Amino acid sequence: MISKEQILKIAQLARLSLTEEEEAQFSPQFSAILGYFEQMSEVDTSSVEPLITPTEMEFHWREDQSQNWEMGEKVAGQAPDHSGNLFKVPPVVG
Repeated sequence: MISKEQILKIAQLARLSLTEEEEAQFSPQFSAILGYFEQMSEVDTSSVEPLITPTEMEFHWREDQSQNWEMGEKVAGQAPDHSGNLFKVPPVVG
């Protein structure tokens, strides 16, 4: 069973204000949750490959191809500040 001090520490970290009744209610609930984690930690996963995503994904690689955009200078000319067909923007990090 989780102690009252541990419940109060968890509540403080979560920025929660608990009543005495809630403290008593959460203690067995947290103990049950930790029990489930203990059960899961006993499962042998040594032969399981780690996943990046929970579903299989196929990567479709292609060569990068540059294309000239005929409207580049015309569109950039409408920007408040530009250089050729490039937009000039204020620095993000100052």
